[in-house]
Amino acid sequence: MSNLRFAAPKERRLAIVTGGGRGIGAAAAIRLAEEGRDIVIADLDEAEAAETLAAIEALGQRALFIKTDAADEVAVHAMVAQAVETFGRLDILICCAGIFGRETPFLEMTSDYFDRIMKVNVYGVFYCHQAAIPHMLRQRWGRCVTITSGARLGATHNVPYGVSKGAVWSLIMALGNAYPNQGVFVNGVEPGRVLTQMVVPRFSKEHLENPGVPIGRYADAEEIAEVIAFLASERNTYTTGAVWSVKGASGWS
Repeated sequence: MSNLRFAAPKERRLAIVTGGGRGIGAAAAIRLAEEGRDIVIADLDEAEAAETLAAIEALGQRALFIKTDAADEVAVHAMVAQAVETFGRLDILICCAGIFGRETPFLEMTSDYFDRIMKVNVYGVFYCHQAAIPHMLRQRWGRCVTITSGARLGATHNVPYGVSKGAVWSLIMALGNAYPNQGVFVNGVEPGRVLTQMVVPRFSKEHLENPGVPIGRYADAEEIAEVIAFLASERNTYTTGAVWSVKGASGWS
């Protein structure tokens, strides 16, 4: 990092990872711990988070689980306040909490279903950034990374999910230009299909072995975590307001 003249010194920073109990969130939490970060896992399921917490602590980093419903504004702000009180700082926010819902024809969807997807996938990201960014601005350094999806381009059988990911894309674009001269970068990562609990149960074994994508396979969560770790690092000195495609192909959804 010696030639990166605008890089901040590497420190033992704190990262909050929403949805860190499993999947991409868990992989990101562990990868960030490998980078020397302490971790707060904000999730609803403590049992799922326990294994991730143990892996982080085995790396010599501190880890804390805070039960949090991303759709609850009060709970999100309380989680961030508890994280800062416990660790004395907040440097990194990774928003992986999200729900896919179910694949249902548009005319059969209810407004309550649509609203639930929006509350978790959009409002949850909004609440987290509103709670976290003021702490980053005070120290003039922060990195935020949110998971979006190619479904933002139109998901016929899961319209709410696609709409939610389009809204997250727009939020990243807006916030990415809001604070970079104050040291706070906001970015996103758009994976293709990843071998997590959100994807694997939806497909046959034969499809998963030969999914037809150009690279010939779906991604491991750890491959997505590598990109998240860079965007959240001191090495990222000039990327903000971007959504990085990690799909094993060009333009593949």
